[in-house]
Amino acid sequence: MTTTTTSDAQTVYVPSPETLGAVLAPGARPPRPSALAASVTFGWRAMLKIKHVPEQLFDVTAFPIIMTLMFTYLFGGALAGSTGAYLQFFLPGIMVTSVVMITMYTGVGLNTDIEKGVFDRFRTLPVWRPAALVGMIFGDVLRYILAALVILGVGLVMGFRPDGGVAGVAAGIGLLVVFSFAFSWVWTMFGLVLRSEKSVMGVSMLVLFPLTFLSNVFVDPGTMPGWLQAFVKVNPITQLVGAIRSVMEGSPDSRNIMWTLVWSAGFILVFGPLTMYRYNRK
Repeated sequence: MTTTTTSDAQTVYVPSPETLGAVLAPGARPPRPSALAASVTFGWRAMLKIKHVPEQLFDVTAFPIIMTLMFTYLFGGALAGSTGAYLQFFLPGIMVTSVVMITMYTGVGLNTDIEKGVFDRFRTLPVWRPAALVGMIFGDVLRYILAALVILGVGLVMGFRPDGGVAGVAAGIGLLVVFSFAFSWVWTMFGLVLRSEKSVMGVSMLVLFPLTFLSNVFVDPGTMPGWLQAFVKVNPITQLVGAIRSVMEGSPDSRNIMWTLVWSAGFILVFGPLTMYRYNRK
């Protein structure tokens, strides 16, 4: 180590190049992670949060079971003549309702991390800027799949029998996951704009309740007033439910499938850039 003496007789130690070389890690600097690798790493972080706080899975396990049992046995006989007949119509719809409802927790979790300062540290890392947001949604995809499988399992026990078989069920869950992933970008923007997690949850419920209840989830829209049918027909939830019902029944509806994919692409193209704009300026 080199010693330097200043004018006021204070001794300042300046490390020599040999000393610095011994302290710093030898070898070449590791390469910057790719966008996919960084996103997967942040997705793994989201799954580790579930591991350490398993009670947060309540909304994707107990809640869907309660919803399926309650609506089937309360309204099945009155609306379809029997619970079995109603279950065939209702289960794809309640699967969509339950999974789409839990997408709001993406925005809630983001808002909580921002308030704690976690994302301030993420933004200092030499990684693809959107990786933290994309990875967080990747982690939530596991929750969407788990919720869909829980509802499907309960439905099979209760007597639900999809004519489309395994392929139809897999296609239906795939459409649901794609739509939910895209829809989550709406809540990431709200998570960045609103000031508290309670505000995010309140606004989310204000949007989600009309979308899920004013749709074809619970009843056939043909019995609704004409003015209400006009809204229901263009509701993205209605088109998603129609697409999933059709593939699970073994007769895919290309129109509803197309509109589901168009809505999914639209959510990402519109709210993805808006979210990143707010994220970079937060």
